[in-house]
Amino acid sequence: MSGESLENDPPTLDRSKNGITLRGVQSPIGAKPGSAKKLTIKNFRAKPTLPENYEKETWRKLQEAVSAIHRSSFIRYSLEELYKAVENLCSHKIAKNLYSQLKEVCESHIKQQVHIFDDDVDGEAFLRRLDQLWQDHCQQTIMIRCIFLVLDRTYVLQNSMLPSLWDLGLDLFRENVLNLEHVRDRSLGGLLQLIKRERHGDTINRTLLRNLLSMFSDLQIYHSLFEKRFLIETEQMYAEEGRAKKNELEVHDYLLHTEKRIAEERDLCLSCMDSSTLPLLITRVEEQLIAEHTESLLSKGFSYLVVENRTDDLKRFYKLLSAVKDGTKSLCAHFNKHVKNVASSIVLDTAADNSMVQDLLDLKEKLDHIVEICFEKDPKFVESLREAFESSVNRRQNKPAELIAKYVDQKMKSGNKEATESELDRTLDRIMLLFRFIHGKDIFEAFYKKDLAKRLLVGKSASVDAEKSMLSKLKQECGGMFTSKLEGMFKDMSHSKELLSQYRQHQANKPDMESCGVEMTVNILTMGYWPTYTPLEVRLPTYMVQLQESFRKFYLSKHSGRKLTFQSTLGHCVLKSKFKNGNKELQVSLFQTLVLLLFNEGDSFSFPEISDATAISEAELKRTLQSLACGKARVLTKVPKGKDVAVTDRFEFNASFKHKLIRIKINQIQLKETVEENVDTTERVFQDRQYQIDAAIVRIMKMRKTLSHQLLMSELYKQLKFPLKPTDIKKRIESLIDRDYMERDTDNTTQYHYVA
Repeated sequence: MSGESLENDPPTLDRSKNGITLRGVQSPIGAKPGSAKKLTIKNFRAKPTLPENYEKETWRKLQEAVSAIHRSSFIRYSLEELYKAVENLCSHKIAKNLYSQLKEVCESHIKQQVHIFDDDVDGEAFLRRLDQLWQDHCQQTIMIRCIFLVLDRTYVLQNSMLPSLWDLGLDLFRENVLNLEHVRDRSLGGLLQLIKRERHGDTINRTLLRNLLSMFSDLQIYHSLFEKRFLIETEQMYAEEGRAKKNELEVHDYLLHTEKRIAEERDLCLSCMDSSTLPLLITRVEEQLIAEHTESLLSKGFSYLVVENRTDDLKRFYKLLSAVKDGTKSLCAHFNKHVKNVASSIVLDTAADNSMVQDLLDLKEKLDHIVEICFEKDPKFVESLREAFESSVNRRQNKPAELIAKYVDQKMKSGNKEATESELDRTLDRIMLLFRFIHGKDIFEAFYKKDLAKRLLVGKSASVDAEKSMLSKLKQECGGMFTSKLEGMFKDMSHSKELLSQYRQHQANKPDMESCGVEMTVNILTMGYWPTYTPLEVRLPTYMVQLQESFRKFYLSKHSGRKLTFQSTLGHCVLKSKFKNGNKELQVSLFQTLVLLLFNEGDSFSFPEISDATAISEAELKRTLQSLACGKARVLTKVPKGKDVAVTDRFEFNASFKHKLIRIKINQIQLKETVEENVDTTERVFQDRQYQIDAAIVRIMKMRKTLSHQLLMSELYKQLKFPLKPTDIKKRIESLIDRDYMERDTDNTTQYHYVA
């Protein structure tokens, strides 16, 4: 057909009983043009048949090969020949007999091998025999399957009820070896004994353990036969070990032991066992070593770990307890209890009031670090710490608030040189954390305002920026109403500077006032913003009185209708003094100034003479003379000598006074806080609280008109931020009833009505 092409019409197929006929095929070269030939392909006349003894002979060869594999001896026939033989048998529908015969031969072989377990061999030797039998069986099954692969892929695949040749091998081994009671019990006992030895520190054959547990898994008896018994024995062992170690070891050593045990069990399980066993195993260990002894361990050593700041042990404690049910809940409860005990002891120790705030700050910082590092900022612990501190700080009413205000004052004073601006700001942030816990914030505000006034008026503030930063923090925490008076104090100081500048210009136009040689600085204080100061009348030199009157006229000319009162207790001066060893500048209070100015007129004065000349009260004069004659900077000498001042003493100017500094600051005794001042400040706060309670009751009753006593109390607790006592509220209700703001219901005495 070379060089020719087919006709345009495609050929057609005719199907017949004896074959296929092709029509329309072009004739070959030499044929008559236009003629067509028929090409017929016929079926085989008959299916090929196997020789008469082929099945028997073939099975003999295959059986001989299987027996050789079982004996690990030489196979006389090639694998290709054996494979082909199996293929022929399967193609001629003999696969069923072949499968049955193969199963019978393999089962017979396995039964013959069980005799190796009849010896009275136990322990690891028995396990090695079992492992060797298993390894041999697996290798033999693989080789047999290679020969009978066609059987596996045709007959077995088509019959879903039949196991594959590999599964058949597993079934035969399980039924004829592991189902034997003495083999099963000895193998399980041997495996558990190996694991027990490993747990007690012996070196074992992990490969043997891994192989046999893998065998259990392959035979699908791992969970039912091994795992259940293994977990029971694990639980029993660690229950006993936990009880013993808990009494034998310290808490931190017990935690290390537990962590080590869990790591060992995890390593053993991952190396030798099924991965599904790991969570079950670790849970059993944690339950017996941790969950069963949680309360005992926490009671025995948790507080010690916190006190000693053992962060690594606390991390370990938290990690281990997190894995057991309610573990962190118990840990959190003990943490809360510990914080309350320690913080309360600090707050209630009246002998250590001077260090209370610093101790609380140090404790808070330490515990914050523990919560962050050891407890992973767990919200339960954060809230527990907050609640414990709040409860502890308020166990001693009012005093912590007062001491926190004093602590801020100490840090804000210019004498506090140990901190930079940034360090001071961080300190203020820490103080604010403590400030949030106190309920009596109005107590803090009263003492803070009094101390702030002293700092501003005497110029003892370390930094105006720091003062304003603290004010901003308080405003952010408590709102604008809380800081309105404090902000007013800063406004007064700023306004005073402007007014003083104007007064200086006014004074420049009066040369007659310059001859006295005194320069006066005045701060105008709005009474509503500043603390209340009791005015003390003293006898001032004439030129000082003239300066005061000059400023009074200047001020009233700008602000008519106002009243101006000079507070002698708040005044301070700088005196230029001459001593034999050189000139000094003395920074002193106004009372000290009046006493020292007397010595321009003489060198010695008695106590009554000084009192008559200055008109200072006796108690105040004694403190003033004590600061000048008995302190570190003794510009006066007292006769007779002593630490206390009496009305019979005499005072002389100390012309031989020495000091390394040119400007010397003599402690301003009158500005130091006395017990009376403390009581007065506290009483003013309590008085303010009464006004607030009255206002709140009237506000609530005006809105509700009628209200029961219980609901009124509840509303008051919600609206008022300071701590309330039921007895105080009852007194204020009675007072308002007496003043006709409200009345009791005639039928129900626990019901109140608002009186419009």
